Amino acid sequence: MTPVTPHTTPTFAELGVRDEIVRALAENGIEHAFAIQELTLPLALAGDDLIGQARTGMGKTFAFGVPLLHRISTDTERPLTGIPRALVVVPTRELCIQVHGDLIAASKYLKADESRKLTVTAIYGGRPYEPQIEALQKGVDVVVGTPGRLLDLAQQGHLQLGGLSVLVLDEADEMLDLGFLPDIERILKQIPDKRQAMLFSATMPDPIITLARTFMTQPTHIRAEAPHSSATHDSTEQFAYRAHALDKVEMVARILQAEGRGATMIFTRTKRTAQKVADELAERGFKVGAVHGDLGQGAREKALKAFRTGAVDVLVATDVAARGIDIDDITHVINFQIPEDEQSYVHRIGRTGRAGKTGIAVTLVDWDELPRWSMIDKALGLDTPDPAETYSSSPHLYEELNIPSEAGGSIAKPVRTAEKEPREPREPRERPARNRNRRRTRGGQAVSGHPEGAPEQAVTEDAAAIGTDAGDGEARPARRRRRRRPSKATAAGPAAGTN
Repeated sequence: MTPVTPHTTPTFAELGVRDEIVRALAENGIEHAFAIQELTLPLALAGDDLIGQARTGMGKTFAFGVPLLHRISTDTERPLTGIPRALVVVPTRELCIQVHGDLIAASKYLKADESRKLTVTAIYGGRPYEPQIEALQKGVDVVVGTPGRLLDLAQQGHLQLGGLSVLVLDEADEMLDLGFLPDIERILKQIPDKRQAMLFSATMPDPIITLARTFMTQPTHIRAEAPHSSATHDSTEQFAYRAHALDKVEMVARILQAEGRGATMIFTRTKRTAQKVADELAERGFKVGAVHGDLGQGAREKALKAFRTGAVDVLVATDVAARGIDIDDITHVINFQIPEDEQSYVHRIGRTGRAGKTGIAVTLVDWDELPRWSMIDKALGLDTPDPAETYSSSPHLYEELNIPSEAGGSIAKPVRTAEKEPREPREPRERPARNRNRRRTRGGQAVSGHPEGAPEQAVTEDAAAIGTDAGDGEARPARRRRRRRPSKATAAGPAAGTN
């Protein structure tokens, strides 16, 4: 069976989507539906429950977003009143921001009523509560959020879930991996029984299937995969090299100079390694950003924005932080450290080779990572159980990845976020002269500070003795007055008199 290309699939208009949404999508260059969208839209527009399964990058967001917006904006029996009508639950903050942005773009021309536009808001952790509470109080039609913050605001009474008519769980398998299923179950208890439910996931482990059975009504399971498709993306060329830990950054620096290399994601297992790799690549002149759990939410959003806009073309990320990053133009994925399992490998390399484009995935396998790599290789049938030993100077690395022969370990001077301007030398400040003629008083009577009739020289010596700068000399430490111990004879006298 030949896979259907986006150019031969029907348009959103042909699938019955309302004109305002079609117009908004067309302005973003989206006219034809992807396979998962073509299969799900007829059922979703009719209000049926469904389970959509497709690889990362196959267009799941609009597969549920378009019918969601269409249904709540055309429901004449239940007009939009500002109480949330649709809820999309996602596993990570980054995915929340991305889905929110996509729904904002698709709903650009939709109106809740004659006086206001249809509103979509994002609810996620790492940001202050107040702006999110204020948005809910003003009135919201669609809420996109992460489980923890959604549950918090619902329990506080700020988020009303009783008016929902559409519920979506996106990336359900990742919510399972992150331990969010208990929170999901608490949220499900607060929503009406009569509503449409859609669940989307790249994989379908048993706990997700069990969850779907508990809150969905006779869902249709749709899998948008061609029979010959492999889980590891036919459109992505994959390479694995056995690399020494101390040489990995050198290898990455050369890979980043490969011909045709565009936006690139580098994956690590730990937060510390992610920041270290980003710092070292910046020192070598590359435009690089980092996204990991040690960074604040503001810094993570800033790095993602810079990556999306092209201000940086290399993003170093951990697995958890990278979940939800959905960018179609990534040409290379580099596994600096191999993932924990085969599912994480599939999610990682799924960042490239998207939307009909080709991509390259490079995995650097350290010696102590070989056992885990062998398990991933066997599970996915990659036929590379023992990668070739490779160094930054190995000729086959240059040849296989189209790296110019003159490529070295750096490309320019270190990239600085801001150059500091040299400061002009300060002029020395004159110290105000101290007034040594201050009058001292004791009990309301003036005292001179030295015995009556003593010569003036005694004042200077006395000042020096107590640690002040008399004249131009340096200050001396204050002398401690030592109390004399009584002599033995004196001490013995009173003692003897008491007997």
